[in-house]
Amino acid sequence: MPNPLLSRQSQRLIGGFWKVSRFDRYLLSQFLVLFGFFALVLVAVYWVNRAVILFDRLIADGQPASVFIEFTALSLPKVIQLVLPMATFAATVYATNRLTSESELTVMQATGFSPWRLSRPVAYFGILVGLMMAILTNVLVPASVTELTKRQKEIAENVTSRLLTEGTFIHPADGVTFYIREITPTGVLKDIYLSDRRQDTQATTYTAAEAYLVKSETGPKLIMVDGLAQVHVEDGERLYTTRFSDFSYDISALLDERPLGIQRLDEFGTLELLRSAEKIAADLDETVGAVMEEAHTRIALPLLCVVVALIGFATLLVGGYSRFGVWRQIAVAFVLLVVLEGTKSSMIDPVRGNGDLWPLIYLSPALGFGIALSLLTLAAHPLRLRRRAVT
Repeated sequence: MPNPLLSRQSQRLIGGFWKVSRFDRYLLSQFLVLFGFFALVLVAVYWVNRAVILFDRLIADGQPASVFIEFTALSLPKVIQLVLPMATFAATVYATNRLTSESELTVMQATGFSPWRLSRPVAYFGILVGLMMAILTNVLVPASVTELTKRQKEIAENVTSRLLTEGTFIHPADGVTFYIREITPTGVLKDIYLSDRRQDTQATTYTAAEAYLVKSETGPKLIMVDGLAQVHVEDGERLYTTRFSDFSYDISALLDERPLGIQRLDEFGTLELLRSAEKIAADLDETVGAVMEEAHTRIALPLLCVVVALIGFATLLVGGYSRFGVWRQIAVAFVLLVVLEGTKSSMIDPVRGNGDLWPLIYLSPALGFGIALSLLTLAAHPLRLRRRAVT
């Protein structure tokens, strides 16, 4: 039933916006197909770069391939969140450029379609991508980060999977080399070699006939029995040797283990961040502004996807048809995207310093909407604006 508080004209405009015509479906399908292509390419590029680093680290620590697959799968939502705005912009610009070069948009404008009407499927496209981004930022990414942190803790606590590898030199940390010749069925480590070169001024090497791994309140320790410690000091090129019957070496630092119960901001839900900002900031030793910035950024990112799509389309529409192409407009659209990204980045530090300034997070989407509306107005009334400029 129509709302009596709205005028008939307003009802007609709202109903017309949500009505999906055949032209809207055609344009929307073009955007979605290209969006899927660019998103797949960008995700693959980012994923390969991260997967190589992750593969080297996990395989060097003796982890099976299943752990690598699990970790890469859990890191995908974060990667997808990163590339969605870029894929949206690329799909919008590419599709609009192709429709313009093939005169499809020119024909539609000649039949009476205004720039506002042409931008309707673009708005649909931006809203769909914004919904995807909202699900990612508020549901999938926090869940995946939480699960990834949990699995990292489990692997870090499982000392056997990290250090107990027979006959292989492993590097659990930069400057540290660890070797075990044999592991007996009772858990005794035979013929241990441990080199610690993390200090610039000296290098320490431990060798022992036997060793045991034990857990303590401060973390796992390596108890070496019947061994030798050699300390090489670069100043003066001196070598100090010490024989020991037993020696305790703290290996918790090599595991890069975080204390249990400590979380990160991106592990919390958005509503939890908004409702308990002060408590979360106190628990994590963060500022309230950092908590507010994390929460409101998750809300602003979906809006930014809509803005990116509208700006990419409106900028190319201003140029109209040209047999030389619309590469100038593409460059302008890219510059506008950089301006929006710069605005978003410049607002982070003030909000983190003062949580009451959280509305600044929405400055970039608001500025983007203003630019898009201005460009569509310019495309709708080019002659009128030129006459005003002349007079």
